[in-house]
Amino acid sequence: MVPIKDLNREVAQDIRYILMDIDDTITTNGKLPAAAYSALWKLHNNGFVVVPVTGRPAGWCDLIARQWPVDGVVGENGALAFWEEEGHMKRMFHENAVNNTHHTLQEIKEKILLEIPGTRIAGDQFSRMFDIAIDFAEEEPKLSLTVAQKIKEMCTNMGAIAKVSSIHVNTWMGQYDKLSMAIRFLEKQCNYNDKRDNQQVLFFGDSPNDEPMFSHFHQSVGVASILDYKEMMKILPTYITSFKGGEGFSEGVDTLLSAKGITNYS
Repeated sequence: MVPIKDLNREVAQDIRYILMDIDDTITTNGKLPAAAYSALWKLHNNGFVVVPVTGRPAGWCDLIARQWPVDGVVGENGALAFWEEEGHMKRMFHENAVNNTHHTLQEIKEKILLEIPGTRIAGDQFSRMFDIAIDFAEEEPKLSLTVAQKIKEMCTNMGAIAKVSSIHVNTWMGQYDKLSMAIRFLEKQCNYNDKRDNQQVLFFGDSPNDEPMFSHFHQSVGVASILDYKEMMKILPTYITSFKGGEGFSEGVDTLLSAKGITNYS
């Protein structure tokens, strides 16, 4: 990883698509700071395609697609994508997504809650369609990354897919991830061709569940909090910001705009 300040003008000129994780990438301590929300508007007002790619649930994605300055949102780690089109909410679901009432997921949930002290179902579970989210660090008591890894291993040993974010362990059935649905959405809605346009994407993330994105997109940014997870990750981003969370995202956006010679920050 090299400092985001090393993003040069030549690379910046090609960037058209901005993808980003949400929790601890554009949020700080669970809140969306003014600097990060302002950064989203700067991107939107300057013609970038802006798409959050998150583990957050369908219910959150509906709100984000309606109220944030974004072109769409990929949610539940790639199970779905929502966007507005001609005054209507549009939705796309991955064909491999399995409803979270699936018996294996329910068995996993009960086993984790029974055998790992302090675990609990994420507070946003009620608005999820396809995954089970185990909260290890969003609410108190906050548990360690060692516990999160144990939860992940329990999920995979029982036949599910699981990813560790900065706050949850998400587990689901079916082969999909953030990357596959992000590409599918961009191709469907944004005249994107992955072979042609990969270099035009800049992705921001912060944790292990962002590794598929870091691996695929040549230009990627980790906010400084990614250092907390460095030992758990095989793939790291190209750049790193000097600030954590939303302030790091804002730093990265301002660096990009400056490198492109954009001075209209309104």
